[in-house]
Amino acid sequence: MSFVLRLAVIAMLCLGLFAGCSESERPLDSPVRLEGDIFGSFYQVTIADPLTQGRAQELEAGLLEVLEQVDVAMSVYRDDSELMAFNQAPIGEWQPLSNELIEVLAISQAVAEASGGAFDVTVGGLVNLWSFGSEARPREIPDDETLRQRLAQVGPDSIEIDVDELQARRVRDVFVNLGGVAKGHATDRVAAYLDAQAIEHYLVNLGGDLIVRGFRDGERQSWRIGIEAPLDDRQEATHIVPLHDISVATSGDYRNYFEEDGKRYSHTIDPRTGRPIEHRVASVTVAHPSNAWADAWATAMMVLGEEEGLALARGQDLRVLMLVREDNGWNSMASPAFVEYFGESLAEEMELEVR
Repeated sequence: MSFVLRLAVIAMLCLGLFAGCSESERPLDSPVRLEGDIFGSFYQVTIADPLTQGRAQELEAGLLEVLEQVDVAMSVYRDDSELMAFNQAPIGEWQPLSNELIEVLAISQAVAEASGGAFDVTVGGLVNLWSFGSEARPREIPDDETLRQRLAQVGPDSIEIDVDELQARRVRDVFVNLGGVAKGHATDRVAAYLDAQAIEHYLVNLGGDLIVRGFRDGERQSWRIGIEAPLDDRQEATHIVPLHDISVATSGDYRNYFEEDGKRYSHTIDPRTGRPIEHRVASVTVAHPSNAWADAWATAMMVLGEEEGLALARGQDLRVLMLVREDNGWNSMASPAFVEYFGESLAEEMELEVR
């Protein structure tokens, strides 16, 4: 190769290297949205901090690794998950579990006790029976005998947890399903990852479970989220709520259901009866520092219904917004803690009935 040709090749390599570097260091317009599919749903992470192209790619790779870790620990849709190994372990034998799985089981047991069993992660066998779980059963009403058999196994006392030793065991043949809390835990984990990366302003949305930090722009405007109206045919926000350094989880029955002989069967199963809920509550939204707790509390109150659910919210001093179906639409109800946190003016604007 001639001297001139070698110089030309070196120059081209340098230009390619600099082009790659300049692309990685290219500043992105704020806010930056990272999004994709996860857990059979979606993730959207919106970051208002200044980011380069390379930094955004690093953050997305990191948060996807976090989500994969949660999936490996808690999924009931993959045979290699830690939770599935626990579900298949011999009855009565203590099983060593990861810190995060023990943490989520402990949250679940605490909410189960406080709600009188309205939230219960041992309900997985019933969820499967009603065609909403991992068994891929046809959507049909189960027969009474099979329902009775599975219900007899369910109950928070069917699993025991040793937090100090990081172990747990099933004392009856139950199928643990963390669907009412795992997504909230994943939301918390992504937020913790972003905090560790010194990201100060973001909104994490995992399939409707949300957590925010800081502000959405340089004008220090709060993040704003929509509370979805309970409509079957379209998505539409009925309330807009400003958020700052808080998480929000919503449980609703207007998306996942099936109908038979003109009757709707919700995916939300009451662990106390073994049957889908039938009351007028369409959705429950809980604001809480931890999305795992918010997720579990929202599910519990969705099972309990209007009166018992709001009583639980008052007793636990929870910030709760509940949409209840009426003949001509729905009514918006809130706990005193919700109004205290978000303010009287917003409550009046939203026309909330405080209960």
